[in-house]
Amino acid sequence: MAGNSQRRNRRTSNKKGAQVGSGGQRRRGLEGRGPTPPAEMRKGHAKQRAAQAKARRAQGGSGGRTAGRRGQKSPSELVVGRNSVMEALREGVPASTLYVQQFIDNDERVREALRLAAERGGIHLMEAPRPELDRMTNGLNHQGMVLQIPPYEYAHPEDLVAAAFDDGEDPLIVALDGVTDPRNLGAVIRSVAAFGGHGVVIPERRAAGMTAGAWKTSAGAAARTPVARATNLTRALESYQKEGLLVVGLAADGDATLHDLAALDGPVVVVVGSEGKGLSRLVGETCDMRVRIPMPGGAESLNAGVAAGVVLYEAARLRG
Repeated sequence: MAGNSQRRNRRTSNKKGAQVGSGGQRRRGLEGRGPTPPAEMRKGHAKQRAAQAKARRAQGGSGGRTAGRRGQKSPSELVVGRNSVMEALREGVPASTLYVQQFIDNDERVREALRLAAERGGIHLMEAPRPELDRMTNGLNHQGMVLQIPPYEYAHPEDLVAAAFDDGEDPLIVALDGVTDPRNLGAVIRSVAAFGGHGVVIPERRAAGMTAGAWKTSAGAAARTPVARATNLTRALESYQKEGLLVVGLAADGDATLHDLAALDGPVVVVVGSEGKGLSRLVGETCDMRVRIPMPGGAESLNAGVAAGVVLYEAARLRG
């Protein structure tokens, strides 16, 4: 009989009631979603990742600084270890903060570093737990002492020439081509300061920058000798040539010797290459002269710091 069927889900009435529906989702699913966004805005797209990387570089991320701009700064650095911290403070390396581990074993080096930091003034003393210092130094053996160096502010290559002319002097500048050892950079800075030079120019890439090692080797001379950074060293040298400077490159196969170079008493920029490779091809072709340093002792080459010191001494002698 009707209504007595045992079949499940059997419809027993013709009346239509409320039905379970999609809630309008199907209708909204048929609506358009607007124009397709550009690739730079699509999550996970290669162009979006490239755009994000470019934005990070523009905000000061790794490798994103435009070299050669006035006021350009390098990232801050950490001097790690008791001996290194103490020597950096003794040499007058600029520092912003001295971190000391809590409950540190107080030896002579710790006491000396704390005394130097207090005497210099302007250096914040911070006590930090060992795990925090481990994190800051990426697990290096810091021995409970870490010194933070503020970012170095590079000059513009043109500033070195302008400062020399403003003082009524012929510019004497050293440019480094492919020198990657910060200690060589520090040694060159020290020689430039000692022999009356007007600054050092370094390229943006594949070259040592003003690190803690460079500050230390300069023995404080970096505080009074400007270092400029050039986006392209070849173009910087060409700009110097337009300003009337003679570009002299040091090369083992140079056509002239240092004794024949009377032009050092005028406006000049001395270009020093790396000990292994020497001057790069483009830089070598840009030089007005290629000069070798006579070495009667038979040595094949000198490192950049020593070579620059020899030439700067000769320039100071000729300039009286």
